[in-house]
Amino acid sequence: MSNENRAGSVIRVAILTVSDSAYHREREDISGPTLRELVEAEGMEVVGVERVPDEKQEIAAWLRSTAPEADVLLTCGGTGLSRRDVTPEATVEVIDYQVPGIAEALRAAGLHYTPYAMLSRAVAGVIGSTLVVNLPGSPAAVAQQFEVLAPVLAHATALLRGQTAHNDGAESGSLSCS
Repeated sequence: MSNENRAGSVIRVAILTVSDSAYHREREDISGPTLRELVEAEGMEVVGVERVPDEKQEIAAWLRSTAPEADVLLTCGGTGLSRRDVTPEATVEVIDYQVPGIAEALRAAGLHYTPYAMLSRAVAGVIGSTLVVNLPGSPAAVAQQFEVLAPVLAHATALLRGQTAHNDGAESGSLSCS
């Protein structure tokens, strides 16, 4: 798996933890640092890490302001059924369009670990040429879902940068991003 998009540049990733308690330092943020380690282990560059409370306006503002700096924005937290879980709403407010296959694949993969994965309201979409993906708040779920997401990030970022040529194996379902 390549850590570069088709242009040969390292994929730039920004990470946002959405959690009232982590923001107010009432509990340690484990999901954000876990996600950072996973991103860096894939050879991608982390260009920003932030924490915000479960406030729609603050999430949306971070997504808008950070999108020009990154190829991928990953959020963790705020995707459940609680009234305070507003990450999906904030994301939908700022994205240009959704990429439902990503969210569907992540939920489907999560069902192998817990039936509660079907309660996720996470979304994925695009702001300009930046991919945005909501991940759950649990460190274990972040790791499980990033494992599913990581293999498509190089191809997704290449497509968003306008590089639409596929290799000879594309017709057979074997896409390469190198």
